[in-house]
Amino acid sequence: MINEQIRDKEVRLIGEDGEQLGIMSARDAYKLAQEAELDLVKIAPTAKPPVCKIIDYGKYRYELARKEKEARKKQKVIEIKEVRLSPNIDTNDLNTKVGAARKFLEKGDKVKVTLRFRGREMAHMSKSKYILDDFAESLADIAVVDKPSKVEGRSMVMFLTAKR
Repeated sequence: MINEQIRDKEVRLIGEDGEQLGIMSARDAYKLAQEAELDLVKIAPTAKPPVCKIIDYGKYRYELARKEKEARKKQKVIEIKEVRLSPNIDTNDLNTKVGAARKFLEKGDKVKVTLRFRGREMAHMSKSKYILDDFAESLADIAVVDKPSKVEGRSMVMFLTAKR
């Protein structure tokens, strides 16, 4: 809230250079802000009484936007990459998939390992669990199992994340 939008009876006022001006009516605070040719901005509405500050509102909004942009720059978006396997996968094919997953993990992404079952393979789901276990074991040096393998419909899924 700024200027005339502030409807509180009393506010705690902070001057433009940061010094406390004490508790006064919102109208008096607004007059002081007008004299300084600046805006009266409510910065802590939940305090008793609310805290208002005399500042240039445009500059204040610009500073907030800049801080927000800096915070966004520092965050890293973690993507989930998927590696699909089948129950009758050969050793060399499995090693190729392990290499792909290793690359994803080194980049900092999570890896979703999916073991897809089709047709009659559905009858032997429990016997194929060792494939996911071998996959996790071969990446044990750089990855840790985030969510252990579990059956979801026609597939068995496991999540891996890079070690800290």
